[in-house]
Amino acid sequence: MQHPTSAFTRRQLLGGVAAALLAVPALPALANKPAKIAVEVWKDPSCGCCGDWIKHMEDNGFAVTVHDSGNTAARAKLGLPARLGSCHTALVGNYLIEGHVPAADVKKLLKERPKALGIAVPGMPVGSPGMDGPDYGGRKDPYDVLLVTRNLMNSDVSTRVFTSYR
Repeated sequence: MQHPTSAFTRRQLLGGVAAALLAVPALPALANKPAKIAVEVWKDPSCGCCGDWIKHMEDNGFAVTVHDSGNTAARAKLGLPARLGSCHTALVGNYLIEGHVPAADVKKLLKERPKALGIAVPGMPVGSPGMDGPDYGGRKDPYDVLLVTRNLMNSDVSTRVFTSYR
């Protein structure tokens, strides 16, 4: 015959374990989400498409800090020629992100870690993130995301296609 205290303790223990197991699904979903990736953006304060691109980045797991001071000086300081410019410039990790680059390409860049200055979508192609709202009527122009590299010997900047959208 069992000691009455042992049975009671066992019941308490089993009840406590059951309660703990039932509580597990109630944990917040946020506990499983990875930390957001910090992005710093320089843009003109009145640029609407820049705001749309920032929202795209936030919706895709990035934590964005915005500087509404324009991006020309930031672009020049980061070493990107004006010919590769767009309406906003960002910095994520040690990489420059110029223009309407899709969040998936930023994540790909951070995963692959190539030796590069960063990636750029020159101009403002319709259909790219931030240039794809209802105002554009579903239009999608082809564009390339360019990997931008710098020759350390002579500081020349060159590009190659990182991702092509057709």
